[in-house]
Amino acid sequence: MSKPDDLKGQCLCGAIRITASGESNAVGACHCKTCRRWGGGPFMEIDCGQAVRIDGEEHLSVFNSSDWAERGFCRNCGTHLFYRLKESGQHMVPIGLFEDRDDLVFERQVFIDEKPAYYHFGNKTKEMTGAEIFAMFGPD
Repeated sequence: MSKPDDLKGQCLCGAIRITASGESNAVGACHCKTCRRWGGGPFMEIDCGQAVRIDGEEHLSVFNSSDWAERGFCRNCGTHLFYRLKESGQHMVPIGLFEDRDDLVFERQVFIDEKPAYYHFGNKTKEMTGAEIFAMFGPD
């Protein structure tokens, strides 16, 4: 059962619905080459932790994108659904899947060292290199 502050979203075709904890309002962007190749630009996400419910899993495909993470997408419409750390089960979910909220804050950018020079965000955020992210979350 969902709580009133849960994030609720879906893929483009509606075959997959996601419910996640709405405890965080921090939005992040990943500039790594893999995320940019996956979505054509930076991956704008919200960290939903482990408490993610996916309805319509029969339409879900998961791609093993690295030794430590996998990416989920709808096999019907191709919508990107999550980046998930294998060891912890932590889900980073594209913020665009969810209903808009007025309290969201663009707070952090990761793999800033891989960001190409052709775009810049105007927001002041915490910026972390790939090495700093791996030291925090990465494989041993």
